[in-house]
Amino acid sequence: MKELFSKYEIDISSSQEEMLKSYYDLLLSWNEKMNLTSITTYDEVVLKHFLDSALLLSSSVSESGLKSDAKVLDVGSGAGFPGMVLAILKPEWKMVLLDSLNKRVDFLNEVIGKLSLNNVTAIHGRAEDVARDDNHRESFDLVVSRAVADMSLLLELCIPFVNDDGYFVSYKGPKYKDELSSAAHALSELNAKCVSDSSFDLFGVDRTLVFFERDGILPDRYPRRAGIPAKRPL
Repeated sequence: MKELFSKYEIDISSSQEEMLKSYYDLLLSWNEKMNLTSITTYDEVVLKHFLDSALLLSSSVSESGLKSDAKVLDVGSGAGFPGMVLAILKPEWKMVLLDSLNKRVDFLNEVIGKLSLNNVTAIHGRAEDVARDDNHRESFDLVVSRAVADMSLLLELCIPFVNDDGYFVSYKGPKYKDELSSAAHALSELNAKCVSDSSFDLFGVDRTLVFFERDGILPDRYPRRAGIPAKRPL
């Protein structure tokens, strides 16, 4: 795993590698009683979940050089990708994993406990509701989301969490430019802009990290009530 990660300019320690292996074991165990992932073989999980999640930490991604105590939110964390992987590899970051399904939050809390992670918290809730909480709204240095929704919907769910100097990073595949083009209205409505992208060839699979930042005051009306953004994307 260390050798594989190093090919993408990501350094991990032996202890972090062992933690990721323990995470894999827990993922497999819980996957027998609930659907966390359709990818289950060790090599595929390492490549398609762990490494993919960690691409943000590649030295070629300049925007990931946040302050050491960065406050980070993973929206729609699911089985913990990318947030749990980032929490393991960046113990100095303060990570919050948000998911709308209680059973997935239970799994995340199990991982947190078994790996003795003291820099990460898992919370249950919908992004539309949590973004209205003053403790979370516009309070994160970095917001990430992977395999959750189309760009227009993601922007409304994620931008309200980003602070004045922060970024929202969307993990996307080869069609990200089409999604970005369709999201022009959402960016305008949310006073946000795309500032850069970083693309990777993940052994024949195109992956891109798309960086957004606020470009003005976030309108009070966003995000709209739970369920509305998905029914009527901006």
